[in-house]
Amino acid sequence: MSESAEAAAEPSPEPSPEPSSPETSTESAAETAVEARPPFPPFTEEIAAQKVQGAEDAWNTRDPHKVALAYTPDSVWRNRDEFVTGRDDIVAFLTRKWERELDYALRKSLWSFTDDRIAVRFQYEWHDADGQSWRSYGNELWEFTETGLMARREASINDVPIAEADRRIRGPRPPEERAVDFDLR
Repeated sequence: MSESAEAAAEPSPEPSPEPSSPETSTESAAETAVEARPPFPPFTEEIAAQKVQGAEDAWNTRDPHKVALAYTPDSVWRNRDEFVTGRDDIVAFLTRKWERELDYALRKSLWSFTDDRIAVRFQYEWHDADGQSWRSYGNELWEFTETGLMARREASINDVPIAEADRRIRGPRPPEERAVDFDLR
């Protein structure tokens, strides 16, 4: 994995508290750096693909706190019929999601991009508490800040019941499958 893709997949370190000065009303350079998430816009096809793989890697950790760090503190989401605003809501949403969607494993694929936006298609598989396996198909629209954080995410998703034997996505994508697209069905 390239250095940029690794940086996109890994959360930025937590900011360390610094004493505030009455003379300064803007963020310090250190605080701004903590909120940066490379790679940054404007996107090329290569950079957009790195951003997509980084998101896939982070979501496959199933760690809501780690995933939330890729979004602005006031990020807005539409996920199916639910609307989420801010990192605390993102963490709560993802916690509920992964408590219900057991053995969740995701694949994302770059669909299109502009300077600061990316469109993604994805599939993920999981099973519920009753043992029913599911494949979820979806599309996402992402908008990024200049610091590489996602400010907006819109996701449309459909769930299809499948037999456990028909599952094909199990765990994070192995290195040899990176950039390999997945079947429509």
